Amino acid sequence: MAALALGDDALILAQRLGEWAGHAPELEEEVALANIALDLLGQARTLLTLSGDEDELAFRREERDFRNVQLVEQPNGDFAHTIARQLYFSTYQELLYGQLAGGTEPLSALAAKAVKECAYHRDHAEQWTLRLGDGTEESHRRMQTALDALWRYTGELFRPVEGLDVAWDTLEDTWRASVTGIVTQATLTPPEGPQAAPWAAGAGRQGVHTEPFGRLLAEMQHLHRSHPGASW
Repeated sequence: MAALALGDDALILAQRLGEWAGHAPELEEEVALANIALDLLGQARTLLTLSGDEDELAFRREERDFRNVQLVEQPNGDFAHTIARQLYFSTYQELLYGQLAGGTEPLSALAAKAVKECAYHRDHAEQWTLRLGDGTEESHRRMQTALDALWRYTGELFRPVEGLDVAWDTLEDTWRASVTGIVTQATLTPPEGPQAAPWAAGAGRQGVHTEPFGRLLAEMQHLHRSHPGASW
């Protein structure tokens, strides 16, 4: 369950980030997002292999069989939404892998390598949050809107996953402090308190997904399902 859940997180977010190819606001950013997507895809391949055949798991499962959190399946939206989603998730992933790196095999070896990638992903999202939040009036408004809209999906990140020896309360507290610090530095308002949208039920780990996930899955699996057994 643990490797499958983490593998699905990485796989689905990689697919979302890959949708920016040819559409990013500037060439340098297109390369950066593609590299992050490739890092996540590498993590997904390793994790899914621990759970079975990576191709079968990626391309043959039905929607209810995926165990990713709902946050990573949310549409890219505008660029600010992509950055807010990345800030929330990469901060969580860096902290999670930091804990797992000191644990037992087989996840500790992967985590020790992946945590370095996640640190880059988090730094990239942090720099863009600062740039957009403390930029123009329009970029500030869009970044705040994105943070508020996606906040409701973050609660699921801290629900214990069977097979992961993680101090979940500590992880959540550290995550909140980190995200709040970045958001405040960007002259934005942390989406907490009575004005914030309540956390969604977040049953992605149980195979319950949001409406956009079905369309993402159909696109991701189309070629494999149309030509079963094909190879290059």
